[in-house]
Amino acid sequence: MPEKSRQDNTNEWREELPLIPLRNMVVFPQMIVPLFIGRNRSVKALEETLAKEKLVVFASQKSEEVEEPGQKDICAIGTLSEIVQMMSLPDGTTKILVEGLTRVKIEKFISDDPYFKVQISRVPEEAEVSVEAEALMRQVIKLFENYVKLNRRIPAETLMSIVNVDNPGRLADLISSYLSLKVDEKQAILEALTIEKRLKKLAEILDKETEILNVEKKLQGRVRKQIERVQKEYYLKEKMRAIQEELGEEEEADPEVGDYRKKIEAAKLPAEVKQKAEKELGRLKEMPPMSAESAVIRTYLDWLTELPWKKKSKSRIDISEVEKILDDEHYGLEKVKERILEYFAVLQLTGKIGGTILCLVGPPGVGKTSVARSIANAMGRKFTRVALGGVRDEAEIRGHRRTYVGSMPGRIIQSIHKVGVSNPVFLLDEIDKLGTDFRGDPASALLEVLDPEMNKEFSDHYLESAFDLSDVFFITTANTREPIPRPLQDRMEIIDMSGYTEEEKHGIAKGFLIPREMERHGLKKGKVEIDEQALLMIIREYTREAGVRNLEREIATVLRKIATKIVKEKDEKKFIIKKEDLNEYLGAPRYRFGLQEEKDQIGTATGLAWTEVGGDPLPIEVSVVAGRGALTLTGQLGDVMQESAKAAMSFVRSKAKELGLDDNFYRKFDIHIHVPEGAVPKDGPSAGITIATALTSALTNTPVRRDVAMTGEITLRGKVLPIGGLKEKVLAARRAGIRQLIVPRENKKDIDEIKKEIPPDVTFNFVKEMDEVLELALARPGKPRPTTKTIPGMDYPDKQLYA
Repeated sequence: MPEKSRQDNTNEWREELPLIPLRNMVVFPQMIVPLFIGRNRSVKALEETLAKEKLVVFASQKSEEVEEPGQKDICAIGTLSEIVQMMSLPDGTTKILVEGLTRVKIEKFISDDPYFKVQISRVPEEAEVSVEAEALMRQVIKLFENYVKLNRRIPAETLMSIVNVDNPGRLADLISSYLSLKVDEKQAILEALTIEKRLKKLAEILDKETEILNVEKKLQGRVRKQIERVQKEYYLKEKMRAIQEELGEEEEADPEVGDYRKKIEAAKLPAEVKQKAEKELGRLKEMPPMSAESAVIRTYLDWLTELPWKKKSKSRIDISEVEKILDDEHYGLEKVKERILEYFAVLQLTGKIGGTILCLVGPPGVGKTSVARSIANAMGRKFTRVALGGVRDEAEIRGHRRTYVGSMPGRIIQSIHKVGVSNPVFLLDEIDKLGTDFRGDPASALLEVLDPEMNKEFSDHYLESAFDLSDVFFITTANTREPIPRPLQDRMEIIDMSGYTEEEKHGIAKGFLIPREMERHGLKKGKVEIDEQALLMIIREYTREAGVRNLEREIATVLRKIATKIVKEKDEKKFIIKKEDLNEYLGAPRYRFGLQEEKDQIGTATGLAWTEVGGDPLPIEVSVVAGRGALTLTGQLGDVMQESAKAAMSFVRSKAKELGLDDNFYRKFDIHIHVPEGAVPKDGPSAGITIATALTSALTNTPVRRDVAMTGEITLRGKVLPIGGLKEKVLAARRAGIRQLIVPRENKKDIDEIKKEIPPDVTFNFVKEMDEVLELALARPGKPRPTTKTIPGMDYPDKQLYA
């Protein structure tokens, strides 16, 4: 349609016209564009338009995901357009060619069924062109010229037609129709109703798109150069290889292949591994340098040639030197030191490790890891450590196969590679914390590592070649032995490392912790002194642990505060920390040392528990009220402990007459057995005699001595059976200020073994029958209390522990 006739036609535009919503499309004025119409509502609007004057409003949807848009889903500014041509396609859709005429604003929706019908108002174009619009117009033309130079999809003829347009508004619309923009960016240009705003928006978009095209051009140039370089290298190498074959020369054409060949020769690989490395090198030689597989082969060859197949540390085997190092670095631990010295004595005589694998079992903070380091120092070997806590994937031990992207050897081979020798002291830390899930069982994978008959040919999935681990001195650590699978336990010699006594902690603090922490905090020797009573109070009332980690932290806290005083106040005097000063440095005591009860209690007895972090006192409380014979157990008790409570109850019922109870007493009362703390799960049989004592006390109204603790399993006939973890339980009782212990007679042999490690102020009462327990534990009227031994200097002079 000619311009004038179109202008004549626009004077007759109606206010009410059909509307067709568009997805992923914006129609600009002066733009001729093909459209495909397929939705029912749009087809009916098209039929209405063709039946009349071929004028229709096109407006974009706010979201392309809406299949059936409502009034709120359609933009308010659209384009009044004329349908130039229409064609029906075989698939039922209709193809139309439309020409945008002018912007219109949708004033309101008249109806939306069977199609959208809207009332519109024309958006007038500005008649006069301002100076700002003229300047923006020139800037936009210049930017579009740069854009066309970079974007080959726009023909040069388009630029010539754009330059000849003198109307700024029409220019902006034409350029916008040629740009590859998002729908919301095009809609923003369409909704810019003034020429200045429209041109500014278009200039911003053109500037950004030009910058993107510049970056793309640079990247394409870089990639093209890289491809050309690789192709050139490949062509030259192939040509050189062909020439060398003709001349009969064997020199490597690729310097990288030559370097790898030298590495293979220098690595002193076993024959089988060398053969595999040369085979992989042959594959690398035939591959293009930039192929993905060649990168995998390079990484594999690096691992093969860098592993210490035959490189070893020179071991120092001098038993007197080993003993000196262990004594210098560790206080106490006599049994552990004795076993290590035995091992070194055999090593000194035979010159071979002999397949011994040590497993140090004990609570946290007792020195398991540091003992392993000391062994490495004593042997003059390098030390490496792998933490196994939380490991659930077998590939962590054996590695991933090379078929996987990013595959690597397992942590065993990685550690050997890192340490650089094939005979280090290798610590497998927290072996009891291994997990199992759908990715495999790492504990089973460790069987090959720790079996002396199998680790000579340890197979890592990544290496696919046997690596000899027989010269590695493996040491493992665990908090408890129960979670360790039985096959693993069979391959290790387990050495128990119990918690420290007060005397040992005192010696460790004086000889090791305080000097080390003073050095760490920049305090000169003799600048700070913690007197005996203050140190004892820190051990008893600020820490409660089997090891010395918290003790070290508390000492560090005191020294930090002193260091702060020295820096702030320029105080050069010597600091002597007394017992009375600890409240200032550490705050109020966290634990109560001594008896938990002020006087003997009815229905309360003190048992002893053993956990992976050491021993703990275990109070048992029993309440008896009138009822119908219900037995309630609380405190998160496990199945074994619940059965112990029922066995204790049956024992008390069997002894009803001897205890002065009615035969049917259990039918008249409700009995509640509670084991604090309620949030902590508990299990095990060793609380049996404690529960029976508390039950007897509550039912006979007889107090239990507060200065007695006990441990032992009970049978229905009242026999007291032996228990485990005795040393930890003894130390827990002493930390609680209890020194009278009731222990099964069958555990007397265990006391003889650990006699040197038990404080001399602890009194043991060995029992075989429950009657003996009740005789010792119940505070019957007129029965004298046994005297308690003390150690000079290890008690507070101003504190009475016992009444």
